[in-house]
Amino acid sequence: MDRDALHGPRIGGRKTYLFAFIDDHSRAIVGHRFGFAEDTVRLAAALRPALSARGVPEPIYVDNGSAFVDTWLLRACASLAIRLTHSKPGRPQGRGKIERFFRTVRDQFLVELDDERVGRIEHLTELNRLFTAWVETVYHRTVHSETGQPPIERWLGSIPRPLPLPSPADLREAFLWSEFRTVTKTATVSLHGNSYEVDPMLTGTRVELVFDPFDLTRIEVRAAGRAAGSAVPHRLGRHTHPKATPEIPAPPAPQTGIDYLKVLDQTHNANTAQGINYSSLMDDGRGQE
Repeated sequence: MDRDALHGPRIGGRKTYLFAFIDDHSRAIVGHRFGFAEDTVRLAAALRPALSARGVPEPIYVDNGSAFVDTWLLRACASLAIRLTHSKPGRPQGRGKIERFFRTVRDQFLVELDDERVGRIEHLTELNRLFTAWVETVYHRTVHSETGQPPIERWLGSIPRPLPLPSPADLREAFLWSEFRTVTKTATVSLHGNSYEVDPMLTGTRVELVFDPFDLTRIEVRAAGRAAGSAVPHRLGRHTHPKATPEIPAPPAPQTGIDYLKVLDQTHNANTAQGINYSSLMDDGRGQE
């Protein structure tokens, strides 16, 4: 499975970035998400649903951007036994498939987002909904110029057995963050300006603090890989990790008219409501790369 990012339109005056994961064999898009930053948090928002819905692949091939060498991604892949492979600097060979997909996105999806249309998109939720509708209704059912098959048909027909789906507990564990600290003589640890009390028996011990980056009020403590209770907040100055910046929706804007992407959105919603029958969606469609 390959991954990369594409610069998208501006929503509410803010630049967007598309993270996407593509299956190397079928060219099916197994995970995607537009976000307001090309960072670890937005990468996780694209990867987690991909693993939950499509299963856990053996390898993931990524570039060398800061989000893809972050310790969080290394931890997540190790937790789920995924082999993480980075492209060599200056040698992008192997990322051609995702780059060709991004070219299709520009030519068939972004081209529909003129200034007027973008101005009517209220927030990222709508942009991601429209993109999902395009992926499932157009891209996945259109014959691919290289494989000669629609991506979703090739995906469904080429897998001898479904990829293993992670359990909710395993998925949660993989997407937690962690940092190591040495417990002080007063049985406390610090984390991004916050102070926590831990079991006095851990004094002088190097422990792992495991947490949700959006909630620093609940910290799990582990010593030598084993659970060692919780870190109780003693002095709390911040509730989220510095990298866990939320994406606040832009103020609502009035919507008028119906356009191509809106029709795709409605079609996708209708298909989802009754379960997508991919075989019935197959047609010649527009060619793609």
